[in-house]
Amino acid sequence: MSRVFALFPCLLLAFWLAGCATPPASTPAPPTDPALAAGFGPDWQGVPLPGKRHTRYLAAREGDRACLHASADRSASMWRRKVNVAPADLGQLRFSWKVPGLIPEADLSDRDAEDAPVRIVLAFDGDHARLGLRDRMLFDLAETLTGERPPYATLMYVWDNRAPVDSVIHASRTDRIRKLVLESGPKRLSRWLDYQRDIAADFRRLYGEEPGTLIGVAVMTDADNTQGRSEAYYGPIQLTAADGRLLD
Repeated sequence: MSRVFALFPCLLLAFWLAGCATPPASTPAPPTDPALAAGFGPDWQGVPLPGKRHTRYLAAREGDRACLHASADRSASMWRRKVNVAPADLGQLRFSWKVPGLIPEADLSDRDAEDAPVRIVLAFDGDHARLGLRDRMLFDLAETLTGERPPYATLMYVWDNRAPVDSVIHASRTDRIRKLVLESGPKRLSRWLDYQRDIAADFRRLYGEEPGTLIGVAVMTDADNTQGRSEAYYGPIQLTAADGRLLD
């Protein structure tokens, strides 16, 4: 049972992304001007992680773009929006980020150095009966402690120090969090980078099955494991349906 408790913090990251648990009263403050934060308005909320300092998320303007500025100081928390997008409606995810610098000691494949300057995080529902024994134990523990079950699967788009672009990193503590590396190393730092991803195709590649309902979208900048500092800028996040409709 002690091993299960050691795995639990990583599972809670995905669990609270879905909005199933009630966050502690000490919630990260909202952006100073949600309207300026273009796409990060009142439907986005700060989500703390247990025992962690809060990453600071503030509305900002970087160059000619309204954005969300994330600043982590030995901290980890998320900025999250709850959604409900059926599998048939999953289309494109458009987002952008700008990273001034990497975290020197970070390594997303190392459980003790698992920090990243930027993450776009998607949480999905699914058939929990398909989970392996260890994940079922973790999910049962989460349900006992909170009254709700975590999301079936979590997909992250990340920037790593050294993992090859387009590689997939499985979380060391649970197989239900998988990361797709979009950027690696320092070459493309300090510039706005724009992305368009096929959500269903990426999910199929990472998990080998069809995606369930998309239930949460978040950004996360963290530097808690390395006890370092990091900052990043996030542009608006846009979801479109398979037929091209803009999703709320």
